[in-house]
Amino acid sequence: MPQKGLSGSALKLIAIITMLIDHIGAAVVARLLIAGQGSEMLYKTYYAMRAVGRVAFPIFCFLLVEGFFYTSNRKKYALRLFGFALLSEIPFDLAFSGKILEFGYQNVFFTLLIGLLTIMLFDEVAKKQEWHPVLRSALLVIITIGGMGVAYLQRTDYDAKGVLAILVLYLTRQMRGLQIVAGCLVFCWELPAIVAFIPIAFYNGKRGWNIKYLFYAFYPVHLFILYLICVGMGTAQIAVV
Repeated sequence: MPQKGLSGSALKLIAIITMLIDHIGAAVVARLLIAGQGSEMLYKTYYAMRAVGRVAFPIFCFLLVEGFFYTSNRKKYALRLFGFALLSEIPFDLAFSGKILEFGYQNVFFTLLIGLLTIMLFDEVAKKQEWHPVLRSALLVIITIGGMGVAYLQRTDYDAKGVLAILVLYLTRQMRGLQIVAGCLVFCWELPAIVAFIPIAFYNGKRGWNIKYLFYAFYPVHLFILYLICVGMGTAQIAVV
């Protein structure tokens, strides 16, 4: 009998589709606007696409936290994120800066990786009930600030705010209602992102279709295709980040 609600794979597809819409706006439409080829309608289309795209990242953060609890090997999970972060960096830089490597801004896999490492450390320290509460609390604060600081200094996509969002969703995971409220609050600086918590509210806790590597493969591939589209339009050398 089919499960009611949305599976993890359904949420992943929603995130992928909204991310694609966002990146078409950010990489293709934005270049047309910067080149002076835009109309009022194109401007409106651009802002609408970017607003739709805000839905993607909160869902990816939520799924990362779910993956943290469900994966059989957290170290392999982190290594997989690291590998695809490296693999995606050149397509990411080409798509948004027109350069093979641009170290001023890093792709979202790095944010997710830093967020995962942060909650891995947080989880290990939180388990040390034999440690003095003051020591544990101090270490948890240091881990939080450290994770956010690394993302900020590396200028990853969503930087420190993304790591904080992952940590908040991790801390509130056992209480879905609180998790949704906390998620909305942590993304209140970007109001369209709050819409992501509507499908998240219908998550049924099931994995769904086995599309484990869809996002991993789709991310660098679609960015490279968007870059090729910009090459065809003659706008590839225009940086948008």
